[in-house]
Amino acid sequence: MAHLEEMPLFPLHSVLFPYATLQLHVFEARYREMVQHCVDFELPFGVVLIRSGQEVGETAEPYMVGTAVRIARVHELDGDRLEVHVEGERRFRIRRLDESKPYLVGYVEPLVEEAIEQVERTDALLLRARESFQELIKVAIGRPDFSIEIRASDDPSILSFIISGFLPIENLEKQKLLEITDPTQRLAELIPIMERFISDATHPHHTRLSSESFQEWIQDN
Repeated sequence: MAHLEEMPLFPLHSVLFPYATLQLHVFEARYREMVQHCVDFELPFGVVLIRSGQEVGETAEPYMVGTAVRIARVHELDGDRLEVHVEGERRFRIRRLDESKPYLVGYVEPLVEEAIEQVERTDALLLRARESFQELIKVAIGRPDFSIEIRASDDPSILSFIISGFLPIENLEKQKLLEITDPTQRLAELIPIMERFISDATHPHHTRLSSESFQEWIQDN
């Protein structure tokens, strides 16, 4: 087995993507110790989605793919609490877990993106994804007719991670996107999700009700 990187882990009920930011409120002694260790030695730690268990208390079982984060800044709060701002940098796959320390540690390897082979298909998906993301931003800010231009990366991997982090979808769906190693596939998965949100926002579903639907609440005067 190739060399594995030792990485402290922070299990959460959320998924963090590369290029995304997250603000953590840390109050448990074990995670304060972990953050201090990472700050002292300028080390990353890994954010992983919880498969079973809770964020607080007993050690939770994580999914095996997560995102390594860089600590951008730390603020000390009252009551031995920390406000930690992190930035997602790269993905990893856990090969072995170590519970001998107060906090969970994983021995991890990089999760590497596959090379793009179908360039024309990727370019078409990239264009469609950028257009859909632009429309999604417009409906999100309540200005569907507003003219805006999204200055997002032309790199399929980067753009797909940025879109994935923006979408308000379920954690399991996010975890699936995080684990995909083909950027073309990730874009292909994202486009119908964005189009669904756009359609729901611009064409709300109304159900026509008849007078009979209200009979039990209507009384003759």
